Formats: sequence, C-alpha cells, structure tokens
Amino acid sequence: MSDQINRVVLAYSGGLDTSVILKWLQQTYKCEVVTFTADLGQGEELEPARQKAQMAGVKPEHIFIDDLREEFVRDYVFPMMRSNALYEGLYLLGTSIARPLIAKRQIEIAKMLNADAVSHGATGKGNDQVRFELGYYALAPDIKVIAPWREWDLTSRTKLIEFAEQHQIPVSKDKRGEAPFSTDANMLHTSSEGKVLEDPWDEVPDYVYSRTVNPEDAPNEPETITIDFERGDGVAVNGVGMSPATLLETLNELGRKHGIGRLDLVENRFVGMKSRGMYETPGGTIYHLAHRGIEQLTLDRGAAHLKDELAPRYAELIYNGFWFSPEREMLQAAIDHSQEKVTGTVRLKLYKGSVNVTGRKSPFSLYSEKVVTFEDDQGAYDQRDAAGFIKLQALRLRLLGRRDR
Repeated sequence: MSDQINRVVLAYSGGLDTSVILKWLQQTYKCEVVTFTADLGQGEELEPARQKAQMAGVKPEHIFIDDLREEFVRDYVFPMMRSNALYEGLYLLGTSIARPLIAKRQIEIAKMLNADAVSHGATGKGNDQVRFELGYYALAPDIKVIAPWREWDLTSRTKLIEFAEQHQIPVSKDKRGEAPFSTDANMLHTSSEGKVLEDPWDEVPDYVYSRTVNPEDAPNEPETITIDFERGDGVAVNGVGMSPATLLETLNELGRKHGIGRLDLVENRFVGMKSRGMYETPGGTIYHLAHRGIEQLTLDRGAAHLKDELAPRYAELIYNGFWFSPEREMLQAAIDHSQEKVTGTVRLKLYKGSVNVTGRKSPFSLYSEKVVTFEDDQGAYDQRDAAGFIKLQALRLRLLGRRDR
C-alpha cells in the first residue's frame, strides 16, 4: 500500500499530534509530505509550524501557511449566520464551519502539486474526520485519504510522546503529562473537550475559559453598541464600516470584555455518541442575536417562520459535514433570497454575560406604527374584520366540538 502514495498534503498545526503524523507518514508511506496550516484567526503564532516542518524534512516550497481569515468569515461564517443556524438549539457551529474551508484549500494544494493523498489529525471518535473527508471527496472524488488515528497503534498520549522523543520531535513541556483538556480555536469560537470536562455533572473549571472573562468579573456598567446590516450581512459596528473578519474580531473583543458567549453543552455527535464540550463564541453570540433583531423588522411572517423551520436542518447539515452537498446549497439559495431586504441597524446592550437587543430600525421595515397603535389609527385597521377571520379559523374546531360533545 505504501508504494502507492508519492506525495500527501497534511493539515498541519505544528502541535504534537500532527508533528507525529508528519513523521509517521514519511516512515509508513515512504512519501513526500506537504504541510498546510490555515490561519483562521485562532490567535496562535503560526511561524513555529513552518520551522517544525522544515526540521522534519519538508521542503520550504512545500510548507503552506495561508491567511484565510477574510474568506472564512465572508464565505462560510456569514452565509451560515444568515440562516440563524443552531445545532440542537444552542451550538453556533464554530468548529463545524471551519472544516470545509480547510478541506477545500487542502484539495487545491493537492491538485496544484499533483499530490495523490491528503491527511488529517482527527480521531476516529469524532465529527471532524467525517467533515474533512466528506469535503475531500466532494471536491476530489478519487483522492486517497489517510487518517492515521484509524491506522496506527499510537493509541495514547504517552505513546505519542514516546514516538516523538524517539524521532527528535520537539514536545512542549506542558504535553509531557496528560493534557487537561483538548481545544480547537478559530475566529468564530474556541471549543474545549475531554479530561476535566468528561463528567457532565462537574462544573467547567474557570481556567478552561480562554476567550471570555468570567461574567461575574465583567464591567459593572453595561455597554451599548450598534451593528449595521446590508442584505443580511454585518457591515459596521458603531457606525464604522468593517470587513467581515474585522467586524467579527471587533465583536469578539466586546464579547470577551463582557463575558458573553459561554456554552456548556452535551451534544449528539454524528458518529453516535454523546459528548460534553464547552464553547466560547463571544462575537458570534452578539452577531446571531443582532441578525435576528434586524430580521424581526424586515422579514415577512411567512418567510421568517419558514426560515425557522429550515434552520435546524441547515445546522445539522453543517454539523455532519455536508457543506458541499446539493441540499445545503439549495437551502443556502433560499436563505440568501430571504435576505435581500434584511438591511438596517440594531442596537444592543452588553452586560455581564448577557446581550439584549434594545432597538432596531430599517429602511425596509414592515413594522407599521400606524396600524399597530393602541391610539386612534384613523381607519388604518378595521377591527370588525377580525370577527369573520376568527369565525373561519374556528369553524373546524366548532364542528369537532359539536361532534365530540
């Protein structure tokens, strides 16, 4: 099998797992390894990944570190946010939405360099293996996929470290024992799983949180902000126009300061098991509520309620890794069509872990103060029309009642 692979593109973070994978691929498949590291705004220094890859024998021209922050927010986060997607009613899909972009860029590099395989560091227990590989196969149906965690016998952190030391792979000192928990980060969120979080009855220790201050320690004064939307996408904060990535980063800092966006969740993984995770999505939480706020004014009831029916299905598709599926694209077309008049400004109040909409305005508002007023509406709405409306709605209920009385 090993002689079938000449060149493989590895999704590479430079951490312990993917550093071991790099060496393991070289040994097991006797192949050339190309490393790809995506900057999705995870806030880590990425140049050490380049140095580690070079130390492992990867050619400098085969080390890719790509800044994908704007593409990530513009083409993945914002389209998802237009849908108001929440997996199982709560999760803003921060890890899920990053995987198709990483897979896409990996395949682009593989095609550019005539690589015959791609590889990732996701374990055989999680969702990410599915998300990566569904993306690979959608974009390159005949690509070979190597998933080391499903092949090798390095089944524990201890064995990984032993392998690393045998092959002069640098191991961070804090990795020499069991890691307290596992994290994944990008511009939208940070997720933490495992170890101290595995008992769902135990409260998440404060040291696990990295993106938000404890709401109890947040400022004692609320902060009011505005977000401007055009056609369903955020374009400005406090009247200052911003690119998608800059806007999300600005909201992240506001959310961090006020302790917004913490979620302790027991979720159903696609592979069948339940897992407990802690998610921090500071800017995304603010943005999600603001987007719903502007839709309240600008979406017709029928469109808004249909969107609410579609959103759980859309969220499940993203969670399960079907970003590149025709059904996700069909739903996206409907969602994007609904956003044509979702333009205006939302005002929000941030305070000690909470975010509340306090005002909204739009040039395309469907809200009519003249119709809804409790004062004299001067004939804008004839209340007598309601009698026939109610009788028609009640007709089948009255027939049922007479029959069953």
